[in-house]
Amino acid sequence: MSETIAGIEIPDTDLVRAATAVTRQATDDPVVGDTLFHHSRRVFLWGMLKSRARGTDVDPELAYVGGMFHDLGLTRKYRTTRQRFETDGADAAAAFLREHGRTEAEARDVWLAIALHTTPEVPLRLAPETAVVTLGVETDVLGLGLDEISEADKKAVVLAHPRPDFKRQILHAFHEGMADRPDTTFGTMNDDVLAYFDPSFRRADFVDIIRRNAWPE
Repeated sequence: MSETIAGIEIPDTDLVRAATAVTRQATDDPVVGDTLFHHSRRVFLWGMLKSRARGTDVDPELAYVGGMFHDLGLTRKYRTTRQRFETDGADAAAAFLREHGRTEAEARDVWLAIALHTTPEVPLRLAPETAVVTLGVETDVLGLGLDEISEADKKAVVLAHPRPDFKRQILHAFHEGMADRPDTTFGTMNDDVLAYFDPSFRRADFVDIIRRNAWPE
């Protein structure tokens, strides 16, 4: 039986149940607890609410996988040290969708949704299944466009998926997931997180890289 929250139906399908199980298992650690799980469900719900308000049709299964997998790269099970956390989650989502019979194009749209979810503006110009994740993330983490969602819908979502101490908890999860790969944060907003938690962290400087690279003047 499907579940409905704030008028958004969470599909009762094998793919959705499997995605929920993957995320539950990955986020079952003492560092992040339920924070990432509830955040990921809210991202799906906010993104679908905003897409609906815009009159945009979105494949709910693809949107669900995008929302549920978008922060898997922060978890101990899925994170690596060689690439951005966004790419870790995107790779996992694309592989999951292929294993569950989705097309390469569909897997690619969700890969882009996750890989680009910390890149402002660009995802909103792409497929609805790509844009929906950014809409949800910007709502839940940054508080952007909260006025686009009714008070009743906000209450329904937060009742189903509470956000106690969320601001502190999500920053902690970001830091935990990126502290051992600081070089991957260059050119992103993620270096703000490392600088906040670690006063000794030094950001790579784009201008300095240009001025000091191997090309002669």
